[in-house]
Amino acid sequence: MSGPVPLPGSVLFCCDHNAIRSPMAEAMMKKNYGRACYVQSAGVRSDMEVDGFAVAVCAELGIELARHRSRSFEQMTDWGDDLTAFDLVIALSPASQRHALEMTRHVHLDVEYWPIMDPVGLGEGRAAQLDAYRQTRDQIAERMLARFGPPRVG
Repeated sequence: MSGPVPLPGSVLFCCDHNAIRSPMAEAMMKKNYGRACYVQSAGVRSDMEVDGFAVAVCAELGIELARHRSRSFEQMTDWGDDLTAFDLVIALSPASQRHALEMTRHVHLDVEYWPIMDPVGLGEGRAAQLDAYRQTRDQIAERMLARFGPPRVG
Protein backbone atom coordinates (compact mmCIF):
# COMPACT_ATOMS: atom_id res chain seq x y z
CA MET A 1 0.00 0.00 0.00
CA SER A 2 1.41 3.38 -0.93
CA GLY A 3 1.54 6.44 1.31
CA PRO A 4 -0.06 9.83 0.75
CA VAL A 5 0.32 11.50 -2.63
CA PRO A 6 3.14 14.04 -2.52
CA LEU A 7 1.77 17.56 -2.66
CA PRO A 8 3.19 19.98 -5.20
CA GLY A 9 5.17 22.81 -3.63
CA SER A 10 2.79 25.39 -5.06
CA VAL A 11 -0.63 25.41 -6.73
CA LEU A 12 -2.51 28.15 -8.56
CA PHE A 13 -6.26 27.71 -9.01
CA CYS A 14 -7.87 29.81 -11.72
CA CYS A 15 -11.33 30.50 -13.12
CA ASP A 16 -13.10 33.31 -14.97
CA HIS A 17 -13.48 36.06 -12.34
CA ASN A 18 -11.69 34.74 -9.21
CA ALA A 19 -14.96 35.29 -7.36
CA ILE A 20 -16.44 31.77 -6.85
CA ARG A 21 -14.66 28.60 -7.97
CA SER A 22 -10.98 29.46 -7.65
CA PRO A 23 -11.31 31.24 -4.27
CA MET A 24 -13.29 28.24 -2.97
CA ALA A 25 -10.56 25.89 -4.19
CA GLU A 26 -7.78 28.06 -2.74
CA ALA A 27 -9.45 28.24 0.68
CA MET A 28 -10.29 24.51 0.75
CA MET A 29 -6.74 23.56 -0.25
CA LYS A 30 -5.30 25.75 2.52
CA LYS A 31 -7.71 24.30 5.10
CA ASN A 32 -7.22 20.67 4.04
CA TYR A 33 -3.49 20.61 3.36
CA GLY A 34 -2.16 23.33 5.63
CA ARG A 35 1.10 25.07 4.94
CA ALA A 36 2.67 22.13 3.12
CA CYS A 37 1.80 23.77 -0.20
CA TYR A 38 1.79 27.43 -1.29
CA VAL A 39 -1.68 28.11 -2.75
CA GLN A 40 -3.08 31.12 -4.61
CA SER A 41 -5.90 31.83 -7.04
CA ALA A 42 -6.54 34.15 -9.96
CA GLY A 43 -9.06 34.83 -12.68
CA VAL A 44 -8.96 35.72 -16.34
CA ARG A 45 -10.62 38.96 -15.15
CA SER A 46 -11.05 40.47 -11.68
CA ASP A 47 -14.21 42.47 -12.32
CA MET A 48 -16.19 41.00 -9.41
CA GLU A 49 -15.78 40.65 -5.67
CA VAL A 50 -16.04 37.28 -3.95
CA ASP A 51 -19.59 35.96 -4.28
CA GLY A 52 -21.79 35.98 -1.16
CA PHE A 53 -23.20 32.53 -1.87
CA ALA A 54 -19.64 31.17 -2.15
CA VAL A 55 -18.84 32.75 1.22
CA ALA A 56 -21.97 31.16 2.74
CA VAL A 57 -21.40 27.60 1.50
CA CYS A 58 -17.73 27.67 2.51
CA ALA A 59 -18.68 28.93 5.97
CA GLU A 60 -20.81 25.78 6.34
CA LEU A 61 -17.53 23.83 6.34
CA GLY A 62 -15.67 26.25 8.59
CA ILE A 63 -13.82 27.85 5.66
CA GLU A 64 -13.48 31.64 5.76
CA LEU A 65 -13.79 33.29 2.36
CA ALA A 66 -15.16 36.77 3.11
CA ARG A 67 -11.75 38.46 3.16
CA HIS A 68 -10.73 37.11 -0.27
CA ARG A 69 -9.91 39.83 -2.80
CA SER A 70 -10.33 38.90 -6.45
CA ARG A 71 -7.38 39.30 -8.78
CA SER A 72 -6.61 38.64 -12.41
CA PHE A 73 -3.55 36.88 -13.81
CA GLU A 74 -2.12 40.31 -14.64
CA GLN A 75 -2.68 41.65 -11.11
CA MET A 76 -1.14 38.50 -9.70
CA THR A 77 2.03 39.20 -11.68
CA ASP A 78 1.94 42.90 -10.70
CA TRP A 79 1.71 41.88 -7.03
CA GLY A 80 4.77 39.66 -7.24
CA ASP A 81 3.49 36.14 -7.97
CA ASP A 82 5.15 34.77 -11.09
CA LEU A 83 2.95 32.23 -12.86
CA THR A 84 6.04 30.23 -13.84
CA ALA A 85 6.98 29.80 -10.16
CA PHE A 86 3.97 27.54 -9.55
CA ASP A 87 4.43 23.79 -9.79
CA LEU A 88 0.84 23.21 -10.87
CA VAL A 89 -1.94 25.35 -12.34
CA ILE A 90 -5.47 23.96 -11.96
CA ALA A 91 -7.99 25.62 -14.26
CA LEU A 92 -11.62 25.36 -13.18
CA SER A 93 -13.19 26.87 -16.32
CA PRO A 94 -12.52 26.55 -20.07
CA ALA A 95 -11.55 30.24 -20.39
CA SER A 96 -9.03 30.03 -17.55
CA GLN A 97 -7.56 26.84 -19.01
CA ARG A 98 -7.02 28.58 -22.37
CA HIS A 99 -5.50 31.61 -20.63
CA ALA A 100 -3.16 29.50 -18.48
CA LEU A 101 -2.01 27.46 -21.48
CA GLU A 102 -1.43 30.65 -23.48
CA MET A 103 0.59 32.22 -20.66
CA THR A 104 2.70 29.10 -20.18
CA ARG A 105 3.33 28.12 -23.79
CA HIS A 106 7.05 29.04 -23.53
CA VAL A 107 7.69 27.38 -20.16
CA HIS A 108 7.16 23.86 -18.91
CA LEU A 109 4.34 24.09 -16.41
CA ASP A 110 1.72 21.51 -15.57
CA VAL A 111 -1.79 22.79 -16.27
CA GLU A 112 -4.72 20.58 -15.28
CA TYR A 113 -8.34 21.18 -16.16
CA TRP A 114 -11.04 20.34 -13.63
CA PRO A 115 -14.48 20.94 -15.23
CA ILE A 116 -16.24 22.55 -12.28
CA MET A 117 -19.82 23.79 -12.67
CA ASP A 118 -20.38 27.56 -12.60
CA PRO A 119 -23.32 27.97 -10.18
CA VAL A 120 -24.23 31.54 -11.17
CA GLY A 121 -27.85 31.84 -12.22
CA LEU A 122 -28.76 28.25 -11.36
CA GLY A 123 -31.83 27.70 -9.23
CA GLU A 124 -34.87 29.81 -8.40
CA GLY A 125 -34.74 31.42 -4.99
CA ARG A 126 -32.08 31.52 -2.30
CA ALA A 127 -32.34 27.85 -1.20
CA ALA A 128 -31.97 26.53 -4.75
CA GLN A 129 -29.08 28.89 -5.46
CA LEU A 130 -27.30 27.78 -2.30
CA ASP A 131 -27.76 24.16 -3.38
CA ALA A 132 -26.10 24.95 -6.73
CA TYR A 133 -23.15 26.57 -4.93
CA ARG A 134 -22.90 23.55 -2.61
CA GLN A 135 -22.70 21.31 -5.69
CA THR A 136 -19.84 23.42 -7.02
CA ARG A 137 -18.07 23.37 -3.65
CA ASP A 138 -18.52 19.60 -3.39
CA GLN A 139 -17.23 19.03 -6.96
CA ILE A 140 -14.05 20.90 -6.03
CA ALA A 141 -13.71 18.90 -2.79
CA GLU A 142 -14.12 15.59 -4.65
CA ARG A 143 -11.52 16.50 -7.27
CA MET A 144 -9.14 17.71 -4.56
CA LEU A 145 -9.52 14.48 -2.59
CA ALA A 146 -8.97 12.38 -5.73
CA ARG A 147 -5.89 14.40 -6.75
CA PHE A 148 -4.17 15.09 -3.42
CA GLY A 149 -5.52 12.40 -1.07
CA PRO A 150 -7.11 12.85 2.34
CA PRO A 151 -6.71 16.18 4.16
CA ARG A 152 -3.48 16.49 6.11
CA VAL A 153 -3.16 19.71 7.99
CA GLY A 154 0.15 20.50 9.60
